[in-house]
Amino acid sequence: MAKRTKSSSRWLQRQNKDYFVRAAQDQGQVSRAHFKLLQLDQRFKLIKRQARVLELGAAPGGWTQYLQDRLNKGLLIAVDPLPITAGVDTVVIEGLAGEAAVDEAIDEALQGAALDLVLSDMAPNISGVRAVDQARAMDLADTALLACHRWLKPRGALAIKAFQGEGLDEWVKDLRAQFSKVTVSKPKASRPESREVFVVAQGFLGSQDDHERLV
Repeated sequence: MAKRTKSSSRWLQRQNKDYFVRAAQDQGQVSRAHFKLLQLDQRFKLIKRQARVLELGAAPGGWTQYLQDRLNKGLLIAVDPLPITAGVDTVVIEGLAGEAAVDEAIDEALQGAALDLVLSDMAPNISGVRAVDQARAMDLADTALLACHRWLKPRGALAIKAFQGEGLDEWVKDLRAQFSKVTVSKPKASRPESREVFVVAQGFLGSQDDHERLV
């Protein structure tokens, strides 16, 4: 048997002690991410019955499972290049958000309708170089925002995972010109030592072109 490294041993110890990891296992949830979305939804009332939702960075399916339980005759489109645990009613698109083929598949699933909510749990592959990782994270935030301008209806909402660091404050400032309310939140299920936060934007204003296309 291969010997565990010190870092992998620390990770296992942290996992074993993590309340939300244990709770996810006890409740049959795909991952602890379930509780992050649960807490965001409880605070911001993001997920409505019969809503049309785009979930970016859906693998392994922690948010997907929660959304499937909450939506009733709505539409859930889940995107990720990795396998997603999803029910038969969820539209699963394999690929990277922002790719032309993925955009075409989303267009096909929506059939001209607009989204009520864009969610993103995307995170960059960590290189260990903080400046590089932060730049990649901000690129993913831009990808989620572009999805709003393409498919989100007026007064719709956006919620994304982001990371505290260079560029985030300015990005949030710009977002306030595009949504009527923007909040940076850190749910209890997010580890305190992590730079992870969630940006929740409600009341999409968009541009005049967006309104003409989506109303």
